[in-house]
Amino acid sequence: MGRKARLLFSCGALLPALVASGGCGGGWGAGSKWVAQPLDEDSSGGSSGMTAPIESSESMRGARPGSRTLGAPPGKRAATETDRSGGGGRPLGTFRNTYYDFPREGDHSGAAISLMSPACQPIAQVPRSFYEAVCVQGSGTLKRGGTVSFSKRDCACAEVCPRTGQRICFDALDAKAFPWGRGAAGTPITPMRTLAADTSVLPMGTVVYIPELDGAPRDESGEAHDGCFVVEDRGLRVKGEHVDIFTGFAVNTALMNERVPSNQGVTVVVSAPRCAHLKPR
Repeated sequence: MGRKARLLFSCGALLPALVASGGCGGGWGAGSKWVAQPLDEDSSGGSSGMTAPIESSESMRGARPGSRTLGAPPGKRAATETDRSGGGGRPLGTFRNTYYDFPREGDHSGAAISLMSPACQPIAQVPRSFYEAVCVQGSGTLKRGGTVSFSKRDCACAEVCPRTGQRICFDALDAKAFPWGRGAAGTPITPMRTLAADTSVLPMGTVVYIPELDGAPRDESGEAHDGCFVVEDRGLRVKGEHVDIFTGFAVNTALMNERVPSNQGVTVVVSAPRCAHLKPR
C-alpha cells in the first residue's frame, strides 16, 4: 500500500452522562490498533453484551454542549451550526480524528516470519514488515488471497508486535465474507463507512454524522462522501472523545488528511436524519 498512515492517539475525558449511557460492545476484534482482548472468546465470532446504539439512549440528551465550527472562538456558536447537524441531529461536540487503512502483504518484502493462529499453527509466512503493520491495524490481506484478522493477544507462539509489545494471533477469514477484515462486533468492516471509537462513549453500532467530511472525496474517483459512518470497531488507544475512521487504502487516508488533518478535530453528531439510510447495527 505504500506508506502507512500516521496514527495519532488521545485519551479524552469521559463525561459521566456519556459513560452511563453506553456499554462496551463485545465480540471478536480487528481494526485500527486493536490489541485489547476480545470480550467474547466464542470462536463463532459473535458478540455479547452489546449496548443498544446511542440513538436510543435518553440519558445522553443535554449531557454535552453543542458543537462549534473548528477554528471558531470558544463559546461562540457558528452561524451555520444548524446546517452542520445532518438535518437536525444531536451534536456531541468536537472529537479527535485519526484514520487507519489496510495493510497488504504484496506491498511488503524482506525476511519472512510466521503469522500464527490461536492454536499456534502457522497461517502463512509473511514479511516481518507486513506482520508489524497488521499487528497494529488488526486486519490485512495475504498475497495468496484471503484476509487475516486479529483473534487474540498474549499468544506465546507469536512474534512481539514492536509498536504494542503484544504477541498477536490471527484468524484466517473468508475473503468474500470479510474482504476488508472483521470489526470488534464480529461484522465486516467497510472502507469510508466504518469507524473505531471508545464504546463507552459511542456504543457499538452507533450511526455518526461528521459534517466536516460531508462532501469529501470517498476515493480517487472523486465521488462525494455523505459524512455518515457506523461504529463497528474499537482500539486499545482509541479512548474518550476520539474517532478513528477506516479508509481502506493509504491513498484514501491521504485524501482524508487533505480534507481534515489527523488530530484537527471533527464534530460528532448522532441521530442525524441525513444518515437515516444507515441502520444502527
